[in-house]
Amino acid sequence: MVKRRRYNASERIFRPQPPQQLPQLLEVPDGCRRILAEVEGYEDVAFWRGILDPYESPNLRFDISVPLNKNLAKGKKTLLGGAAHCHPNHIMCMDSDFDYLFADQTDDARIINSSPYLFHTYTYSTENFLCYAPSLHNVCVKATKNDAKIFDFERFFELYSRTIYPAFVWYAYSAQISTPNIFTLSSFKNTVRLGYLDLENTGANTIEWLERQVARRINALEQEYPLVAKRLGEFEQLLHRRGVTPENTYLFMHGHTLMDNVVLVVLEAVCSKLRLLSGNRIRTSGCEGQALINEQSNYTNSLFGVRDALLMNENYKDCFLYKKLQHDIEQFLLLKE
Repeated sequence: MVKRRRYNASERIFRPQPPQQLPQLLEVPDGCRRILAEVEGYEDVAFWRGILDPYESPNLRFDISVPLNKNLAKGKKTLLGGAAHCHPNHIMCMDSDFDYLFADQTDDARIINSSPYLFHTYTYSTENFLCYAPSLHNVCVKATKNDAKIFDFERFFELYSRTIYPAFVWYAYSAQISTPNIFTLSSFKNTVRLGYLDLENTGANTIEWLERQVARRINALEQEYPLVAKRLGEFEQLLHRRGVTPENTYLFMHGHTLMDNVVLVVLEAVCSKLRLLSGNRIRTSGCEGQALINEQSNYTNSLFGVRDALLMNENYKDCFLYKKLQHDIEQFLLLKE
């Protein structure tokens, strides 16, 4: 009988495996126009697919990709660095940040606002579209499977926008004059973030708390930078001409701050209440024993993460800023190759 040698993990020999064969890409029909659309990063591919998909046809296809550079650099600066090489079959899609609002006040803004081959969100970023207030009820339905309308998102974000508007003007102006130390992103975030949401009266108590936060910050800024405060009126007129109003400020503020520190706070509070209502309805339905357990399990298994539901949101296409993006794409497609 041959005695087998005990296997020792430390003696493993790693043999290179042959590379897996990649799936073949679908062939493009003859005569089909193929447009490369470069985006800032991998997380933007799905968003811009949703934007460009309605324009595809048997004669037109968009290939959406991150920049294919040797150093693997990505982001908006990388896209802008290659903007001069764009043409009718090579476009770039990116966040606006403040470049739309600043019109021709900065070099990046001049490039973005003048090129027919560069498309931008008009909102600060893709996250602002995902957080479009009229679409948030649908996000709650997806997450909780409960269609009860217990919170007026549109009214709340009008109130929220009016409340943060003075802080937004200060932050945007300090960015426009390239002096971010006047009002840093960190300070802006701490000023406009929500620590909680009181659902009663469309979040009235939360808005009152936020008003006090913003008022303290604005008073401090006015005392420290009185000359800047005097110049804000003219800057507000520029913002107004670009579509900013006190009621829609949230669409133009820093996108990740809006999503992570405001909208998700609101959605979590609303969805927790909706799940509680659904649970109470099941418990008082008359079901007993195993039937009740099964019903509760079925409901729990149907739930969806709030963040995941928000990231999958595509119900923002009636937003007036999306209409501007839509117009740009349609005008581009009218251009001859």
